[in-house]
This record gives sequence, C-alpha cells and structure tokens, in this order.
Amino acid sequence: MQTATHVDHHYTSTGEHHNKLLIWSLLTSECLLFGTLIASFLVYYPMSRSGPTPHEMLDIPYTSVSAFVLLVSSLAMVLALAALQRGDHHGTRVWLMGTALLGTIFLGGQFYEFSHFYQHHMTLDANLFGSTFFMLTGCHGAHVTVGVIWLVSLFVQSLRGNLPQERSLTVEICGLYWHFVDVAWIAIFTLVYLIPAA
Repeated sequence: MQTATHVDHHYTSTGEHHNKLLIWSLLTSECLLFGTLIASFLVYYPMSRSGPTPHEMLDIPYTSVSAFVLLVSSLAMVLALAALQRGDHHGTRVWLMGTALLGTIFLGGQFYEFSHFYQHHMTLDANLFGSTFFMLTGCHGAHVTVGVIWLVSLFVQSLRGNLPQERSLTVEICGLYWHFVDVAWIAIFTLVYLIPAA
C-alpha cells in the first residue's frame, strides 16, 4: 500500500506524470517566445533600408537539407524511446546518439550559414533583417544545442546502467522537447526562409 501511494503521488489529477505536465508548460512558454521572435522578423525585415535582403542572402536548397536532417532526427528520437520501452538498451543508445549526431550536423550547417552571411557583411547590427534573423535562428540553435547535450547525457546514463526500461518517461520527456525544436524549425523555415525569398 505504501508503494502504491509513493507511485501515485508522481501523477496529477489529469492522470499524467507531473514531469510531463512540467515539460508541456515549458513548451507552451517556448511557443510564445518563438511566436514573438517570428512575428518580429516578419514585421521588421521589410523595413531594412540598407544592406542585404533575405532574397539576396537565403540559400533555400541548402537550408532545405538542414531542415530534412532535423526532421529525420525526430524519427531517430521516436525509435530511441520505442527501443527503451521494449527493453532494448543497445538500440536505445544507438538511436539516442543518432539523434544527437543529426542535431550536431544541423548545428554545423547553421554555423556554416552564419559564417557565409558574415563574409557578405550581414551581421547582427547590419540592418533590421540581420538583427531579427540572427536573434530568431540563433535562439533556435541554442535550443538545439541544449537538446544535443540532453541526448548525450541520456546516452551516458544508459551506458552506466542508469536508464532502465522503467525510466522510459525520462526519454519521452526529452523526446517532447526535441520534437518541439523540430516543429519550431518547420515554422521558422516556412515563415522566415520561404516566404521572404518568394
């Protein structure tokens, strides 16, 4: 009876674990953050009176590949969770590192893109386009970096035997964060890359 009480206190009246509700609350606030940054970009980039414009700078084919890499990483995250839920620890480690690797490739692509922009004199203070673009995509890149670190820490926990099948919720919560990062990039890619360059 004491064990049942100990387990039950981790769940809210909704039937969901309090950690899952906490991550949903965090992601809701993140939606507001990215919504504000995207809206700022869409409002201010046409007001740039000097310097490069989105049409001149954005490389849609290149960024499409980066977007695809990030989307594939979501599939790898799903496979990592599924592997842990069925007790396949080797599979869990493979897919966790696969997800982290794909996220790292995305970050490498973003670093290359930023370097290219810098060489063409588009910087954070070049114009309103540069300011809002770097704030938005840089914020997203920071979120991807946090996700990669989280994934690597889960991989290390699994290697040490601290990620048993019963703790699959831990990976699920990380997965929710990672899927949010991917969905946020779909919105950014559509509204920031495709629309201004059209």
